[in-house]
Amino acid sequence: MTDALVLQGVTKRFGTFTAVDDLSLRVPTGCIYGFLGQNGAGKTTTIRMVMSIFHQDSGTISVLGHNNAVEVKDRLGYLPEEKGLYKKMKTAEIVAYFGKLKGMDTSTANEKAKTLLTQYGLGDWLDKKCEAMSKGMGQKVQILGTIIHEPDLVILDEPFSGLDPVNRDVMRDTILQMKREGRTVIFSTHVMEQAEQLCDAAMMIHKGKLAFDGTISEIKAGHDFGIRIAFDGDGEALKQLPGLSRINNQGRSAEIFLKDGTSPQAALRWLMDHVELRSFDYGEPSLHEVFVNTVETHNAAHATVEAN
Repeated sequence: MTDALVLQGVTKRFGTFTAVDDLSLRVPTGCIYGFLGQNGAGKTTTIRMVMSIFHQDSGTISVLGHNNAVEVKDRLGYLPEEKGLYKKMKTAEIVAYFGKLKGMDTSTANEKAKTLLTQYGLGDWLDKKCEAMSKGMGQKVQILGTIIHEPDLVILDEPFSGLDPVNRDVMRDTILQMKREGRTVIFSTHVMEQAEQLCDAAMMIHKGKLAFDGTISEIKAGHDFGIRIAFDGDGEALKQLPGLSRINNQGRSAEIFLKDGTSPQAALRWLMDHVELRSFDYGEPSLHEVFVNTVETHNAAHATVEAN
């Protein structure tokens, strides 16, 4: 089996609203795959169909070679967007509980829960109730409950939401470790930096329809090269750059795109005279730029159709 997940022509409606529209994609086994899109684009609905929480109105879904996730539930790990813990349960108890739900025997689940919690820096919390934990610690517990049974396919819905930088690093390292162990990891996000750093491949869903999919390199192919800079000084000056086409100014860093025929070397000389450059790179666009450009292009096309 070369694909962990296959969707073909999948559509899901809620009344007259089409949440997912004729979606087809393949997720190769052993990769980290991103589900990208704005809030409300259809990412969570797609994940819930994959997990057989929702059933599609048309199309087919194959999960680890089966037509229903229930048939392979013990090989799946799922962290939903609406996260929560049984607050009165002790930390080790709840992680072991998740393992037992996935078919682990009690002794093995209890020992594995203690080992994982200790490994992830929560060894002092084994016998403490979940209600005393911070949000970040609680999220750690939930991800450990998701992976305790060593699933082949792990699906994480917005796993970085609400995490501080330290716990974002823990989540990142956990995802990378799962890939090293040969697992397939799918996670949804609307933060492109996370996807660009972690994903081997991704898809973008926009208003229920597939906007693009492929490896990160394939997704970027065909888009304009740009200049990425880090700088000190007044970012407003960047708007005066000769030959400027568009700019994404983030305060102390920016992504700049030039009009056809404008020399990046000439832009570099101008920038050195007007801001204090800390770094300069000319190359393929960021995934953020591709995402924003895709949204703008699709919205413009949709507006044109409506106008006609």
